[in-house]
Amino acid sequence: MPLVFKIIILIFALNSSASGDCGGEFNEFLENIKKESQEIGYTEEIVDAFFENVSLNLKVLEADRAQGIFLRPFNEFAPRLINEYRMYHGKKNLKKYSSTFNEIENIFGVSRGVLTSFWALETDFGAVQGNFNTLNALVTLAFDCRRPFLFRPQIFSALELFSRDEFNPVTTKGAWAGEIGMVQMLPKDILENGVDADGDGKVNLQSSTRDALFSTAKMLKNLGWKANEPWLQEVTLTKKLDWLDTGTDKIKTVEEWTNLGINGKYTDLPDGSNNASLIIPQGRKGPKFLAYSNFHVFFEWNKSFIYVLTAAHFANRLEGSPAFSPGNPDEGLNKNQMKLLQTKLRDLGYDVGQIDGILGAKTRRSIQEVQSTLKKPADAWPTIELLENLVDLSN
Repeated sequence: MPLVFKIIILIFALNSSASGDCGGEFNEFLENIKKESQEIGYTEEIVDAFFENVSLNLKVLEADRAQGIFLRPFNEFAPRLINEYRMYHGKKNLKKYSSTFNEIENIFGVSRGVLTSFWALETDFGAVQGNFNTLNALVTLAFDCRRPFLFRPQIFSALELFSRDEFNPVTTKGAWAGEIGMVQMLPKDILENGVDADGDGKVNLQSSTRDALFSTAKMLKNLGWKANEPWLQEVTLTKKLDWLDTGTDKIKTVEEWTNLGINGKYTDLPDGSNNASLIIPQGRKGPKFLAYSNFHVFFEWNKSFIYVLTAAHFANRLEGSPAFSPGNPDEGLNKNQMKLLQTKLRDLGYDVGQIDGILGAKTRRSIQEVQSTLKKPADAWPTIELLENLVDLSN
C-alpha cells in the first residue's frame, strides 16, 4: 500500500476510533483492536507481530490515579521542580547545545529556555525516561474506561511507527501514560512532529538529543507558538485592582493592564498591543504574573495549571530571570478540605468538574464567582475562611 494512502487511512482511523469500546473481556477488546488495525490497511503479519506480547499493566492504572504532587500549591510545587540539579544542568546544556538551539530558533522560533525547561521537567535531560512498556501502557489505558478516547488512537500511531521500524513493542519504554523519549511525546505527536535532525534516517527521541529538541520545537510551533513573543513575566501592582479581572480566561491588552497599575517586576512590559492575563496562583497576597499568548501553548503540552506555570517560569529562570517572589499568601486547603469545598460549591450549583481535591480551572472559576457573591476579594484562592463560609451557607 502506498505510504500516502496509508497515512490518509491512518488519520481516518485516529478520528473514527476516538470513541471506541473499552472494558469488558480483555481478549475480546484486543481482538477488536487487531481487527480494526487490519481494516485500516496493516497486514495480518504486522498486526500479529505488534500485539504478540501485549498485556495489561495494573501499575499503569495505579500511577494514573496517584498524581499527588499536583495537589501542592505553586509556592511549594515550583521550587520542588526547579531544583539546583535542574538549574545547573539546564544552564550547562544551554551552552553545550548552543549551536543546536540557534538552528532551532532560526527554523521554528521557539526559545531555548522553553525547550530546556520541558527537557528538564519531563526526564531530567533524558536521564529518567520511564520504565513502563509503552504498548502495554497505551493498551491498558485504552482498555480502562476512564479516558479511552485519549489513548486508543495512540495505539494505531504506535503501530504506524512500528511499521516504519521506529517503535519496538517489546523494548520501547517510557512513562506510564505512553509518552516516549527525552521530552515524553506520545506516538501520535511523534508521527506529526518527529524530526530526524541528526540525519540517521530515523526519529529517535530516546537517545538523539537533536531529534528530541527539534521535534519538541516543531510540535510547539504547530501548537501555535509565536516567535519572538513573551510567555510569562512577573509583575507588581501599584493600584487597587478588581480581582475578578484575574485568571487565564480574563484577557486585556498590556496597555490596559498598565493603566490598571501593572508594572514589570524586573523588566519592562512588552508592546502595549500584546494580549495578556493576570495570573495569581495563590491569590492576591501571593506571586503575580502576566501570561501572554505563548503561555497558553504550554497547556497543549500539559493540562495542569501548576505544571504549566512552573514550566513557563523555569524557562524564564534558564534565560536569566530571578526566582519569583512568593509573597505571603493565606494558608490554603489540604486535599480533604478541598474536596469538601468542591462538594459545597457543587451543591450551590457551581460547576467544579470532578471532586478530586485539585484546584483546577473549573474550581478556580467557581471559587472566584462565589467570592464575588459573598462580597469577598475574588482572587480564586481557597482558604479556611471561605470553606467555613460555604459550610455556613449550606446549614
